[in-house]
Amino acid sequence: METGGGPALQPLLCLAWVAAILPIAAAALPIPAAAGGRLLHQLLCAFSSRGKTARASSSSSSSKARFTVPQKFFLHFYVVGVVVTTTLLLAIWFYAYMKMTPLVPEPSSYSTIASHLVGSSDSFSLSSFWSSRPREHKYRVWRTVFVLILMEIQVLRRLYETEHVFHYSPSARMHIMGYLTGLFYYVAAPLSLASSSLLEAIQYLRYQIAEFIVRGRARMPDLVIDPSHLLKPLLNLGWCQWIGALIFIWGSLHQIRCHAILGSLREHKDSDEYVIPCGDWFSRVSCPHYLAELVIYLGMLIASGGSDISVWFLYLFVITNLSFAAVQTHKWYLQKFEDYPRSRYAIIPFVC
Repeated sequence: METGGGPALQPLLCLAWVAAILPIAAAALPIPAAAGGRLLHQLLCAFSSRGKTARASSSSSSSKARFTVPQKFFLHFYVVGVVVTTTLLLAIWFYAYMKMTPLVPEPSSYSTIASHLVGSSDSFSLSSFWSSRPREHKYRVWRTVFVLILMEIQVLRRLYETEHVFHYSPSARMHIMGYLTGLFYYVAAPLSLASSSLLEAIQYLRYQIAEFIVRGRARMPDLVIDPSHLLKPLLNLGWCQWIGALIFIWGSLHQIRCHAILGSLREHKDSDEYVIPCGDWFSRVSCPHYLAELVIYLGMLIASGGSDISVWFLYLFVITNLSFAAVQTHKWYLQKFEDYPRSRYAIIPFVC
């Protein structure tokens, strides 16, 4: 019997990421106009436009404004991200704490009945199955907890910045497709980070619910939280996790600075006036906050151990999506300001 289920979820997530990546990649390729390349590029530019780039595109076609939403709806992305990430983190952390630490197995005369209630027909109990998990598997589950903690930090910080750092103009808009893509992203990204352990954690929770139904509250053991078992496994993870965490922190610090610079550019919240941002990584690229995002998710990828294909596809989407958006923003800066520094790249120094 296999309760992991990670491999069953990961292909679905990979297909979703591929479906999201392909249009962006196709729009970036030099496809002839006769083959629809120009039309595809224009559509993707319209779908990904927001803020200043959305205002520039909507000015040429007022009908496009009907398919936009206020840019302040960015808040919804991070609310969804916090809800999804927190739910996954608590579920997998609870599973890791209960079954992926050296706890003494709890005797259960009701295990066979409970395992039937969750759909198992095996002759051995689920509790003995979980307690016999090898050390490598336990570390993989705790790595998932570690990466989800990083994701939780990221979405909580972005939620705070959206409310208290950025001052969106009332006229700032984004395309409805970009809005839906953002909602998709903040559901699929935490799922991808959790995919290797999620289904077995769900199976364990189902098993616990079934035992509760069979035993009743009075006959269930009391849940005692031991802080050492809750945190010590995280401290004993490998070098990949801590290198990934350091890269994550490095990217986060730069993104905090870049967002503070962007948030301070418009002193009057109702003003639509733009100025050239300067400072931190703005000296090298037009979208350093996007570059910092690439660094942040690279840290998560390294912290995950790099063994989950869905996390690789997640990072590939982050690269393609932010690179496309950065190129459009870079072009807007060049058109808007005659004195814009020509030495700046769009997102990655010396690359694009």
